[in-house]
Amino acid sequence: MDMKKPFENIVAEHGPTVLRVCRAVVGFDEADDAWSETFLSAMTAYPSLPDDANVEAWLVTIAHRKAIDVIRVRKRIAIPVEEVPDRPSSLGIADSSDREVWDHVRSLPDRQRQAVAYHYLAGLPYLEIAAILGGTTDAARRAASDGMKTLRKTFAGTDRHGGAR
Repeated sequence: MDMKKPFENIVAEHGPTVLRVCRAVVGFDEADDAWSETFLSAMTAYPSLPDDANVEAWLVTIAHRKAIDVIRVRKRIAIPVEEVPDRPSSLGIADSSDREVWDHVRSLPDRQRQAVAYHYLAGLPYLEIAAILGGTTDAARRAASDGMKTLRKTFAGTDRHGGAR
């Protein structure tokens, strides 16, 4: 007898975490597309998912792959602009008062940004992050640690909104 939750319950339970991960990895503008693609793929595969599977880790793995797809497409598309901006746009994950934080998260190297997002936003253990990113548990732990160390250095001596303490 199949004891799985209805898929709509899976979306309601894990949707916000998957969206936060997508926003951290691909940015605000493309996160909704990555989120939708994640759940479209998940809906197709859900019936064959083992009953004892970690659904959240499974969804984050799918989100990771969809985010990589978005990043690959983004790198191939030239976007014409009248003027080149002084700096890249922010992730826009939260309201404008948090944009500086998300700008710094976005500026981390890919592996560090992904490890920080998967561990600190999605709450995944390093073993599962290693499976998503490829590599060892120690490498995943190190990437997340290095990313957080960089962020802490960046914000040492400032309040949450970037002002001096």
